[in-house]
Amino acid sequence: MRVLVTGASGRIGKALCDELLARGDEVVGLTRDPEKAAQAQAQVTWHAWEPMLERPADTAFEGVDGVVNLVGEKINQRWTDEAKQKIMDSRRVATHNLAGAIEGLATKPKVMVSQSAVGYYGNRGDETLDESSSPGEGFDSSVCVEWEKAAHEVQGAGVRLAIVRTGQVMETGGGILGELLLPFKLGLGGPLAGGNQWLPWIHLSDELGILIWALDTESVSGVVNGTAPNPVTNVEWSKALGRALHRPAVLPIPGFAVEVKFGREFGKVAQGGQRVLPKRTEELGYGFKYPQIDAALRNLVD
Repeated sequence: MRVLVTGASGRIGKALCDELLARGDEVVGLTRDPEKAAQAQAQVTWHAWEPMLERPADTAFEGVDGVVNLVGEKINQRWTDEAKQKIMDSRRVATHNLAGAIEGLATKPKVMVSQSAVGYYGNRGDETLDESSSPGEGFDSSVCVEWEKAAHEVQGAGVRLAIVRTGQVMETGGGILGELLLPFKLGLGGPLAGGNQWLPWIHLSDELGILIWALDTESVSGVVNGTAPNPVTNVEWSKALGRALHRPAVLPIPGFAVEVKFGREFGKVAQGGQRVLPKRTEELGYGFKYPQIDAALRNLVD
């Protein structure tokens, strides 16, 4: 296939491009700085795009069979008014611009796989959630609702759409694992804010696997959850990481420490969680490589 990837220079985007190239696909990347991106991944064909200001150029879509939309400003930051506007627009406006470009093409890609997040469900305590569950409340939920609404615009052009609501991606280069790996290695890790909140996690290999599976599989459309079938609480996750590193994991991280680092609004969200199951993902036939947290973390940190 020839696959166009937005957000291709981000953490997940880079890994996805490598995975697609490894299996023999041609990859087109959209980025603000093609020259810089080419230094990191020379095999990708790069095109310039200012996602919040314009539609991608038609030339970027030449020969493209499928699109993977990973565009979006990082959410784990202080939620100032300016940051919140960027977080929202980098998803809603950028995805609207992408969909508009696709609608205007004479020859359209067959499929778009668009990223979303489990933030869609909000903080729901112990409630079990799947793809049919309603959206929650709060800024993170509203961002995901608007993000998905913009992605749905491609369906009017006859393009198959799959939306992947992704959980906490387990990888050592970023996310919760990348952030806390060093303290845990030093024996200074432990549960966050009591640790009873649910952590909807997924191994990086399965995140990439679901994106590519959704891209390849014609029967996959609509929403699928990008989370492992066995969510754990923060306490259970902390203990599993301690076991993987052969370190104690008993020093609790107080909730106020997160609020000091990221501000009160995002700090409160970071202390919440969702008990999310990939019900539809499994029903449609995706087989998880890492369904259990212990094996997933051992694979990443050994």
